[in-house]
Amino acid sequence: MTCSPESPYQHPQLTRRRMIEIGSIGLLGLGASHLEQLRAESEPTKRHKSVIYIFLSGGLAQQDSFDPKPDAPVEYRGEFNPISTKTPGTQICEHLPMLAQRSEKWSLVRSLTHPYNEHSQGHMVMLSGRSDLPRGFNPSEPRPSDHPSMAAIANQLMPGRNNLPPAIMLPEKLVHRTGRTLPGQFGGIMGSQEDPFFLQASPYNAQSYGAWPEYGFHHQRGAEVPKGFEFRSPNLSIPESMSVKRLHGRLNLLQHIDAQQQQLTQLSELDAYNRYQERAISLLVDGKMKDVFDVSKVEASTRERYGENVFGWSLLVARRLVEAGVSLIQVNLGNNETWDTHGNAFPNLKNYLLPPMDRGVSALLDDLDERGLLDDTLIVMAGEFGRTPKIFTIPSAYELPGRDHWGKLQSVFLAGGGVKGGRVIGSSDKNGGAPATDPQRPENLAATIYNSLGLPSTAHWNDLLDRPIPLYNGAPIPGLS
Repeated sequence: MTCSPESPYQHPQLTRRRMIEIGSIGLLGLGASHLEQLRAESEPTKRHKSVIYIFLSGGLAQQDSFDPKPDAPVEYRGEFNPISTKTPGTQICEHLPMLAQRSEKWSLVRSLTHPYNEHSQGHMVMLSGRSDLPRGFNPSEPRPSDHPSMAAIANQLMPGRNNLPPAIMLPEKLVHRTGRTLPGQFGGIMGSQEDPFFLQASPYNAQSYGAWPEYGFHHQRGAEVPKGFEFRSPNLSIPESMSVKRLHGRLNLLQHIDAQQQQLTQLSELDAYNRYQERAISLLVDGKMKDVFDVSKVEASTRERYGENVFGWSLLVARRLVEAGVSLIQVNLGNNETWDTHGNAFPNLKNYLLPPMDRGVSALLDDLDERGLLDDTLIVMAGEFGRTPKIFTIPSAYELPGRDHWGKLQSVFLAGGGVKGGRVIGSSDKNGGAPATDPQRPENLAATIYNSLGLPSTAHWNDLLDRPIPLYNGAPIPGLS
């Protein structure tokens, strides 16, 4: 991979003496309990494979985005008109004009289905790639018996590069406004040591939604931007109490190590911390990799292409993480089930949701393509479910109509990673409520992701008891490549 001036990734070479001098240093909240000899690893010559999983928490209506039904009765088709894409015969929503002009770069699956109509169940199956709910599933909280997320599995099976973890989620964990953390995001029966890294770049916000500051809104009140919010890159600097000069002071450094050891010995999963020691040390010594997360240093024209909002910034960081060597990046486009359009659906989609998504994803496609990375980077965009075919109203809560949860059907957007553009896999019935042809399940989507990462059909992951579990529970979606 040719590195641009914007991403001068170099793998710092540290001697064993240098490593001992530096000691145990934390990265993104992680540390190490003791010193181990660093393994000398050179940059691979073969270009790595990556996946960006754009997750639309809340559930995007298929009829109002990628599967319009202009000939359906008005109570089904909704308020939006279809527009033609560059692909003959393929139409999408009029409020996705930038993606329509790039249809040669992406394809659709219009027939993904699962049996769940509630958020927690939908998150569980769409983030784990398994339609069966785990034993003892609790929709109110993640549990150690849950299925691991695809990101957690990638974290276990894929190599880390440039001292970065194999799987990263951003800009925030998926948390409901009530404070309930949604299950499906974590390591589950693999153990929490396999959780993907969460870059908490976006502060928890229980009040408003969407792509703030440009497109912040509230489902009932309309335009609304949270005050005092900023998109934060993680702090990868050396702690204030330890200057660079002090790193070379062995006595003080050993005292620092000893203090960290006392804290970390209280933790039950020290092996997980040891695995990231080399990355932490190299990041702090080299000082370059932390710039991957800092969008403020990207030229203004690039930020403008993506959109000056949390959707655009997150997708821009995802592109930079691909370039840095991360295998799976999950980008949660929208806090607090942002896409849950029970009411006021059409103005909220038109004014606050579809425009920043259209712009940000289009910029991501262009950017990866221009840098020669699109063929090796699969982009997947989906939510936990679709929306009901029939529009309904909740007068007590919303002035205008919307659609309810609907697991039976959703459209999935795919691009890059060997996916041929301009294809439509499967179809829905006349009102957009169920698959009509070629139904696909979350297992097929997961297999497509794993296959794009180069993981073989014989691969397995290991649970906390070190039992091997087959990776594939379905076949990759046919017809995409």
